[in-house]
Amino acid sequence: MKKTILFTAILAVGLNLTSCEDFLSEDNPNKIPVENYFTTENDVERAVYGAYMALRSGSCMGEGSTMYTEERSDNTGRLDNQSSAGEPFQFTDFSLLPSNTYLKSHWQAMYKTVNNANFALKGIQTVTFSDEKEKDNYEAEARFVRALVYFDIVRKWGDAPLVTSYLATPAEIEAHTFREDKKKIYEQIVEDLEFGIEKSTLPNHQPEGNKGRANKAAMAGLLGKVYLTMAHVLDTQNRKEYLNSAKTYLEMCLGMKQFNRLNEVTYDDNAQTGLFAVANKSTCPEILFQIVYKQGDKDYHSSIAADNQSIGITCNSQYPSKGQGTYVNEDLVNEYEATDKRKAFSVVYADNPKAMAYCITKFRDTSDAAGTLAYGGNDWIILRYADVILMMAEVYEALGEETKAIPYLDEVRERAGLPGYIESIQNTDYRSKYPTLKLAILHERRVELAFENQRWYDLLRFFTIDELVTYMHAKDPNCYGISNLQNFNEKDIYYPIPYDEWKLNPEGMYQNEGY
Repeated sequence: MKKTILFTAILAVGLNLTSCEDFLSEDNPNKIPVENYFTTENDVERAVYGAYMALRSGSCMGEGSTMYTEERSDNTGRLDNQSSAGEPFQFTDFSLLPSNTYLKSHWQAMYKTVNNANFALKGIQTVTFSDEKEKDNYEAEARFVRALVYFDIVRKWGDAPLVTSYLATPAEIEAHTFREDKKKIYEQIVEDLEFGIEKSTLPNHQPEGNKGRANKAAMAGLLGKVYLTMAHVLDTQNRKEYLNSAKTYLEMCLGMKQFNRLNEVTYDDNAQTGLFAVANKSTCPEILFQIVYKQGDKDYHSSIAADNQSIGITCNSQYPSKGQGTYVNEDLVNEYEATDKRKAFSVVYADNPKAMAYCITKFRDTSDAAGTLAYGGNDWIILRYADVILMMAEVYEALGEETKAIPYLDEVRERAGLPGYIESIQNTDYRSKYPTLKLAILHERRVELAFENQRWYDLLRFFTIDELVTYMHAKDPNCYGISNLQNFNEKDIYYPIPYDEWKLNPEGMYQNEGY
């Protein structure tokens, strides 16, 4: 009898759903048959909150998910290849095995969230709404969560099971245990996001009390990123069409921003203007979408400040760290320009003998509310306007319109206290490192969005497979911890299908090449 089936973690629907007042306060879990669950609009709302709650998991897309994305890039890594049977190290060492249990947990958490969104969508079609606009809004929110997760899935695995209906029985699950072409997945992502933009009456930005819920600006910005990715990973025949679609939605997103220039938001934790300020997280105009954590709450707090902090460092948290924190590759540290304001805020060298390495200081909460137990209040930012602005530069560069790309690049550099591109390219050191505008944009994205799970996807988008292999192999291994960059090859652009999923249907769940 099959004991491991696709979406194992979500077969039994233990509805750990949330109250209407606060979707970080769970109700007691109850296993309720789906056909009996939905009777009122409130039931739909709670189901939608259940999808948001599933996002929070570190095995899904929450703050603890950096092992699956950031450590895969050249930004962070590990100096420990033994803990947990060496499985976490496999991600950064490009030695990932299909049997890796963390990989399996990631897969299951992603599909649990998809199924939670599908559960909400089923309820939306079950309940009679007094206002059809409210029905469309709940549908838009559930579709947004599904699109967000599938965008991660398709970039990590390529072809994957595509499920758009709630699965409640082993037979239904087995019927969906096969991979769909990645192009079809991208088409579904586009459809889900377009629904929210075109049919919902959701606000451009959620008010302070609803932060962490979908909004139209986030949908437009995410859809722009989806089209930009499609332009580089799908067939080249439609590349220009995809780029122009990306430009359309990124411009739409920028048209919704609630500030003029990016430097109105400071790149620090200033309580009034700081992008990373816990006190400012619900009012910061740069943040488009975030996963919400609750300061001081033992169950729903953020741990990112303390987890990143190395022994002897105190700027992140009151928690007295005993370990090394999150290891930052010197390859990234060396990429910051000398006068870049972002460096001192983002990284620091821990000179304690037990560390002797750089660690992340970008996410901080030293408040008494967080305390020495480090029950922090940092939200995990999924999308923000600096990302969108740099994507506009990327789109114009890819379309061959460099003069239109440069002002977007310059706006981000201005906030960092750096000269514009035209002036910078006259500098010999800058020009030798970033001889093209494309590489200058990639550089800016790296230092601007460091540790925010963007770098790996940027590398996959900016380079062909062969170019990326050459790029990674050319790096100085002495600036990359103990991971072996020479392990990186063509197979590593995708993760392997987890072994327990592949063996259910070796033909339909065919393994990615090289694993």
